[in-house]
Amino acid sequence: MKQRALEQLRSGKSLYGKDGAFAPLLKSFLDSALEAELDSHLDAEERLSGNRKNGKTNKEVRIFSVTISINTPRNRSATFEPKIIRKRETILAESLESKIIGIYGLGMSLRDISKHIKDMYDTDISHATLQPSQTRLFLS
Repeated sequence: MKQRALEQLRSGKSLYGKDGAFAPLLKSFLDSALEAELDSHLDAEERLSGNRKNGKTNKEVRIFSVTISINTPRNRSATFEPKIIRKRETILAESLESKIIGIYGLGMSLRDISKHIKDMYDTDISHATLQPSQTRLFLS
């Protein structure tokens, strides 16, 4: 993978996008980091109580314009909560929800926020998807 990235860089091709070398490198990193996080979660005491690895769940996450399929590990008692990519997180952008709420609080409409996210992260989020964030803002 590293060799492919170097070749693309030397030839002037983009590392990002559908055929770029960035996606496989990021996938490899995220899969390894999630495995290490589960290993850290399952200490010796947990393992003795019968809580151990229990397969993986396939999940697609987006970062900029690239969709990456990662394998999130599971444990038998379902106590593992990954920190790197949280459950139900599909866009890899740190604290995107809090940024959306902050922008909404400044007076931008949901349609404007959707356009702004497209410009910043090259990710399409419809204004209808943003609606739950708005509801959470008013309930706080």
